[in-house]
Amino acid sequence: MVASFKTDFCGEVGGVSVDLVFRIAAIGLIVSLLAQVLNKAGREEIATLMTLSGVVIVLLMVADLIGSFFSSMRSIFLIY
Repeated sequence: MVASFKTDFCGEVGGVSVDLVFRIAAIGLIVSLLAQVLNKAGREEIATLMTLSGVVIVLLMVADLIGSFFSSMRSIFLIY
């Protein structure tokens, strides 16, 4: 039996936008490349701050997703 994911026309797999996953992956790649360049240039403090800011940006994106999850759970179970 072949496992398949339910997709709709908005590009969502299982309720999570595929675009969001690609954005998080792109932020991770860009931040890691720039951090390596800054470390090689001797700017370790700036590389650390940039890595921290990348983590904060991704956490804010995930927090928004979790907020929409709890909002949908409230509407499904009629909790106010």
